[in-house]
Amino acid sequence: MKRPLSVALSCALTCSALAALPLAASAQAASSQAASSQAASSQAAQRPEVAAAAAKVKADVIAWRRDFHQNPELSNREERTAAKVAEHLRKLGLKPRTGIAKHGVVAIVEGGKPGPKIALRADMDALPVTEQVDLPFASKATASFRGETVGVMHACGHDAHTGILLGIADALVAMKKDLPGQVMLVFQPAEEGAPANEEGGASLMLKEGLFKDFQPEAVFGLHVFSTLNAGQLGVRGGPLMAASDRFTIKIKGRQSHGSTPWMGVDPIVAAADVIGSAQTIVSRRTNIAKLPAVVTFGAIKGGIRYNIIPDDVEMIGTIRTFDDGMRQAIFADLKNVAEHVSAAHGAHAEALVPDQDGNPVTYNDPALTARMLPSLKAVAGEANVVEMPLVMGAEDFSYYAKQVPAMFFFVGSTEKGVDPATAPSNHSPKFKLDESSLDLGLRAMLQVTLDYLNAPKAG
Repeated sequence: MKRPLSVALSCALTCSALAALPLAASAQAASSQAASSQAASSQAAQRPEVAAAAAKVKADVIAWRRDFHQNPELSNREERTAAKVAEHLRKLGLKPRTGIAKHGVVAIVEGGKPGPKIALRADMDALPVTEQVDLPFASKATASFRGETVGVMHACGHDAHTGILLGIADALVAMKKDLPGQVMLVFQPAEEGAPANEEGGASLMLKEGLFKDFQPEAVFGLHVFSTLNAGQLGVRGGPLMAASDRFTIKIKGRQSHGSTPWMGVDPIVAAADVIGSAQTIVSRRTNIAKLPAVVTFGAIKGGIRYNIIPDDVEMIGTIRTFDDGMRQAIFADLKNVAEHVSAAHGAHAEALVPDQDGNPVTYNDPALTARMLPSLKAVAGEANVVEMPLVMGAEDFSYYAKQVPAMFFFVGSTEKGVDPATAPSNHSPKFKLDESSLDLGLRAMLQVTLDYLNAPKAG
């Protein structure tokens, strides 16, 4: 039986430290632990200002989310979304910086009292998915993606994240006179990944100096998630989401008539063999008893006519890992399989593994997560805060977490009474958000923010 997250993390952090201390220091540590427990218990109830703020902005958050949902924009193309965000922040009296990492928007809420600096992040981009949900505000948008016209949909819930952070901006500005510290609001583009031959997302925001002049001591983020019911929150300390890498494999053969395959070299057959052989990388060469890993081929494109064997085939896919050693080994194994299996068919493989910088593991600082766990329980109730398993999905929030201590948590988005195991997942054309998750997400993030800013400074 797994221990509750708060107990497990507390033991891991406290017990190992006490073992290494002399008796006097142990007494001091025990006293400090008691103080921490007292501080945590003082956070055990939802702050009244959180409830009041959430009630005040609830209708606006829903309206913003629906507007963004109906008008989605792909990664690095979030012009309208960014303009709407900046416009509202200016109405609040803030001075947003725009154009960071192409369409990023950043604003700082200056509290009226001295205190910590923290950052809150929301992502804004949508996906090349054609919506299949019957909603009055369903997306009808289309765009060009990889040379094809595609539907565009907020199939991952970034419309909800943007609406929630705008609501938090309203709440923080309203209470800034009594607010200790400063809060950076980060509205990030291109979380889903920049288009080919472009940079974008969290890594580009940092590269362009996001934390250069404002260095937060903690950063927080959230994500609506279909694997939890509305009303639930999910979190875990340590690794939470996998590292994500993309690969491109191009197999070159020699074109011939479909009736005379011996006159050419068939790259389609070679590609099929590469895909089949690549499945043994995880099942036979990777120690998945240590940590899970995934190699997935997401698209294959080759040929144009039924009776012509093409010159080449291109395949793209993703690799997910939680350990850097395993990550590098899988890169080498996939490149080896692609090149040698292709050669066995008389074809030649150009394997870019990976084909660009991927996302690192999303890592929640254990001490920070343990500290803020009571804040999540305060708004959702202890029974509704669950310890997440390792998630094979990836997040470029991971780049922020490599710079400063971070906590990223999930907000249940599947309607109560619906089994999350069978509900349409994030990235599905049928992904449907229970809008009550907007209220819970806002209250959870606002509670975390205020509890962190108002906590006594460690002596």
